[in-house]
Amino acid sequence: MSEQNYKEVWNEAIKQIHDEYKKNGQESEFKLWFNMEYIEDDINSITVSVASDFLWQSMVKKGNIKRINEKIEQLIGSNTIEIKPLIRNSLISSADSGSSLQEPASPSHSDAANQKSTEPKYEFQHYELKSAERPAAGYKNNTLNEKYTFDSFISGEGNSFAYNVAVSASENPGERNPILFYGGVGLGKTHLMQAIGNAIANKYGSGKKICYIQAESFTNDFTNSLVTKTQSKFKSKYRNLDVLLLDDIHFLQGKEGTQDELFYTFEALHKNKAQMVFTCDRPIREIQNMADRLISRLGSGMCLDLQPPNYETRRAILYKKLEIEKKSLPSEIIDYISRTVETNIRDLESALNKILGYSEFIDSKLTIETAQYLLKDIYSAPTAGNVSIGNIQKVVADNYQITVQELKGKKRDKKYVVPRHIALYITRELTEYTFTDIGNEFGGRDHSSIMHAYDNISKKIETDPSLRSKINLMIKEIKECKK
Repeated sequence: MSEQNYKEVWNEAIKQIHDEYKKNGQESEFKLWFNMEYIEDDINSITVSVASDFLWQSMVKKGNIKRINEKIEQLIGSNTIEIKPLIRNSLISSADSGSSLQEPASPSHSDAANQKSTEPKYEFQHYELKSAERPAAGYKNNTLNEKYTFDSFISGEGNSFAYNVAVSASENPGERNPILFYGGVGLGKTHLMQAIGNAIANKYGSGKKICYIQAESFTNDFTNSLVTKTQSKFKSKYRNLDVLLLDDIHFLQGKEGTQDELFYTFEALHKNKAQMVFTCDRPIREIQNMADRLISRLGSGMCLDLQPPNYETRRAILYKKLEIEKKSLPSEIIDYISRTVETNIRDLESALNKILGYSEFIDSKLTIETAQYLLKDIYSAPTAGNVSIGNIQKVVADNYQITVQELKGKKRDKKYVVPRHIALYITRELTEYTFTDIGNEFGGRDHSSIMHAYDNISKKIETDPSLRSKINLMIKEIKECKK
């Protein structure tokens, strides 16, 4: 298998699951709930074609996508492969209209009706993309996401400086070096980083070697090179790049070997005037257990803080999102979302998608009252607050009348285990920390323990409305916390 080709792994995973369903006499159920076609992959993800967004969400809710992920992990020993959907009806309409490929759009009323009346076919049609829809030469075999562009990024108060620096870096790679974007969850750090890469790829095509990678994958790649004794290949791969885009460097805290390798990679790239861009969830000096010399290098260029968008920027983001998806909403509802969701761009888009999804499936006129009802449980807080692991631990500990130390401790009594698992679950839901990062913040637990706790609470809230309600109340309290 080539370095970036998971098709054989995908086919084997699906075959094994199919065999299990056949053995249990559930052939028709398999054909319905695994109705996907492998399209393409990159180093971190597999893209599949799905009949509708409704079907995809149902697959996710039933745990089928997770089941495929687990099967892939068994086959290749890695759980870092993300499965991404491309909605088949969107592929067809995009090809017919000559527009660029969008991912993924909500189904129309007719799509929903057709889905209810006919069972999805197991055999898939292959959709050939028109030349205008094919990625440019610079996109071939890299890990950039085409949807992250400067055109789709809304610049406003809180991010305009970072945006302008990013554009400048894309026009003159290597002149502003390095660049570090930092800030909270969902504020556009990854978007800006990949927009730089996409702009450079569009301008130079295959003439520039560009690599976007998350710090966790970089660490895994380095560790694998040690195990397989291919360090020279690893060094050649990263030290000869023209553009390195390294996401979530806070993941490297406490990982001395990877830090050393990144330091020497930095030195080599800096010497060659290669463009380097990093992201972090906090100012670089606040990362614990990070080598001083690496902190010095990472912070030696432009360190740019991304803040939550203000009201005007939030409105502009919503209008841009609607323009991209070719949809519309009454202005008073857009205004309501803009005033209500103050946390980050990701939450803003989530609120918009929830209302758009409602309008797709419920054939009634949208009103302010409808929007208030749809968003009341999640976005009723008047302020964004301060989402941090420290506040999460404190709020959960207070609710269960234990101390934060007891929450993070080793005691296995139910009195401590239940709130501990809930705190781990909320941390994973509200932050971008990896399971390993969360384990470090909760007494040095290993990532498998964190995954188990997260899965445990995820299953419980599906059948226990009172627990789900209690967790939602704690999440609201966390978001209202002040520093």
